[in-house]
Amino acid sequence: MNDFSRRGLLKTTAVAGAGAVVVPAVAAAEAPGASAVTEATVSGGHGAQCRPAKLTGRIVRPDDPGYTDARLGWDQLFSHYPLVIVFAQNTQDVVNALTWARQNDVALRVRSGRHSLEGWSNVDNGLVIDISELKSVHIDASARVATVGAGLNQLEAVTTLAKRNFAVTTGTEGSVGLAGATLGGGFGFLTRWLGMACDSLIGAEIVVAEGGECAKVIKVDLHHHADLLWALRGAGNGNFGIVTSLTYKLAPLKSVTYLTATWDGIGDLRRVFQAYQRTMPFTDNRLGTQLEVHPHQILLFAVLPEGTPAEAKKLLAPLLSIDSPKVKTQVGNWGDVYAGFQTPITLEPANWKFSSQFAKKPFPTKAIDVIASFIRKAPTDDSNYFVQAFGGTVRKSPRGGTAFPHRDALFYAEPGAGWGKRSDRPGVCDPLTPQAQAWIAEFSQALRPYVDGAYVNVPNIGMQEWETAYWGSNFGRLRRIKADYDPRNVFQYDQSIPPASC
Repeated sequence: MNDFSRRGLLKTTAVAGAGAVVVPAVAAAEAPGASAVTEATVSGGHGAQCRPAKLTGRIVRPDDPGYTDARLGWDQLFSHYPLVIVFAQNTQDVVNALTWARQNDVALRVRSGRHSLEGWSNVDNGLVIDISELKSVHIDASARVATVGAGLNQLEAVTTLAKRNFAVTTGTEGSVGLAGATLGGGFGFLTRWLGMACDSLIGAEIVVAEGGECAKVIKVDLHHHADLLWALRGAGNGNFGIVTSLTYKLAPLKSVTYLTATWDGIGDLRRVFQAYQRTMPFTDNRLGTQLEVHPHQILLFAVLPEGTPAEAKKLLAPLLSIDSPKVKTQVGNWGDVYAGFQTPITLEPANWKFSSQFAKKPFPTKAIDVIASFIRKAPTDDSNYFVQAFGGTVRKSPRGGTAFPHRDALFYAEPGAGWGKRSDRPGVCDPLTPQAQAWIAEFSQALRPYVDGAYVNVPNIGMQEWETAYWGSNFGRLRRIKADYDPRNVFQYDQSIPPASC
């Protein structure tokens, strides 16, 4: 559910045409939610009894050969052992799984891209409903609308749409699930130009709990269940039901300029950071940027839709004029560029920890020095401090509004640490784990005086008043919507939205 490049370096060069993805099982005219299931046929109405449900789809149990691979998430810091994992092949499989869990009083979790950063998309001795194999795509080019399966990851979505010269906002890390990223807000290189990922969401199909033990499918858009659409635009995945397809308004996009700049060491951090926060949230809305501070270098990444290298360099001049960074540029199809800067999961560390923050005011010099101090004593070279500029179209809420509250932020920021090697034996205690976790906790606490709010897709475990940190004044409305669609709190996890009690 984390949705941008905080976990490691973006590749500083991208190979045109490399990594283009053909989405498996993509149907040209049928979205994954398109099935015989309708609200009228799933159950007999509110409070009705259901027939005994049977699990359908691709089912994996503990004694099956593929169980270890099926249960593992991206972050191997967490290791859970579910009773059964259902890889849904269509919406009916999701309905059956939800009904079965309710009839058998089994705890359940919803999973898509396996990037839940506190392991909350998995559960011991319960049912995991995995929708990652719902990958159909339907694009209406004339209407500039796409309906896609909730199982697409961001790489599949970006490259598939780019082949038709379209785009929506996504995060920069391709293996993150599109649904999870979007439903928590979603931001990346196109955010200042197109707004949040959730801003382009104009419809969804979602399986919700019905009565005491049933499930039903509802279609959500601006004219049907508009309150739930508002909630899905920023509340986070798995709070109200199981989203099986998403409908987006598309933006035309033929090419981008991709620029990277590298400063050796962090001696220029004060000047670079001050220039970044002073200019990047206020520049041309097309320009999307992120700044990464690593133990041995500072990295700037920028994407300019429908722009040239000369334009990008001119817009970035306040930063590029500091010292003499190494600068590289590339022009190409957005899908090719995006695929080119991905890092294979097998090359990433096994364990990760993050803390999310939003800044509404520029950091004073004292705060920038805090960053430098902690980066110098980072537990590993894979540790970094990541900044994404906001402003631009982010400040405009779409028709119907969204539950995402942080539109007035100057930038999003996040300390992160990665450590350990990937293996088929996750959960084994790594000697670096206490050090890395303590570093993140102390780092984020040291910056608390300068930040305001947190990001639901990057949850801060142990945070006091996390409800208002994620959703601000929207939390009360989210609780009321939860009471309407999930009054029995079927969909719950450590920091899920509880239903209003009255």
